[in-house]
Amino acid sequence: MNSTDRAIIELHAIDREASADGWLQALHPVGKLLVTLVYLVVLLSFGKYDLTGVLLMGTYLVVLMMMGGVSLCLMGRRLWPMLLLVGMIGVANPFFDRQPLFGVGGMTVTGGMVSMLTLMLKGLFSMSAAYLLIVTTTMDDICHALRCLRVPAIMVTVLMLVYRYLVVLLKETSRLRAAYSMRTPGQRGIHFKVWGSMVGQLLLRSIDRAEVVYASMQLRGFQGEFKPRHDTPPRWSDYLYALAWIVLFFVIRCL
Repeated sequence: MNSTDRAIIELHAIDREASADGWLQALHPVGKLLVTLVYLVVLLSFGKYDLTGVLLMGTYLVVLMMMGGVSLCLMGRRLWPMLLLVGMIGVANPFFDRQPLFGVGGMTVTGGMVSMLTLMLKGLFSMSAAYLLIVTTTMDDICHALRCLRVPAIMVTVLMLVYRYLVVLLKETSRLRAAYSMRTPGQRGIHFKVWGSMVGQLLLRSIDRAEVVYASMQLRGFQGEFKPRHDTPPRWSDYLYALAWIVLFFVIRCL
């Protein structure tokens, strides 16, 4: 199984997790999206030396993983390339910011060490918050929440189409790789000389598929905007969930 097939399987698995029956999954998507946006804004507003405040913001992630039944190991396995890249932010800080802040066991902790940890945690927590939103909320619900927050319809429609047909694009890529492997037995990977032609073929196939999809959407009455499947009003628990978290975020920020 190649990386493209694994990506397709992971996308389907995330869709199943987001559609599962659970208390967190059943919350109104507007509240969950609003809490995530406020969390990111408050998290990124901390100063580069405010390591304690950033650590306290991790409480939200721990509670959400427990409420939603999200596996920490599975999240790490899915996001490790991005988490590794984000974790490298600020690695050079200890070399440039050598101002001593305090001492621990005879070792001097500099401002660069603290700012490095703060930047790393900000990146890791931001990625984790976005992941928790995706695995507990379907893309249809996220797009519906964006429209409720007055995001332009064209942007939401593009986001919906990109997500829905990402699997189709990956399957086309998998077919091209399989055809290339059958014509070049024993060769590992794809030779760089054919990268251009394969990308061109993938582009032409995508254009043809896009025309067919758009014609099918027009036949089904598409008028430029997707309608939500379940447009239920928020409940008192949805308001309480959003209000409790937003108040807690600002309390932590003001400490």
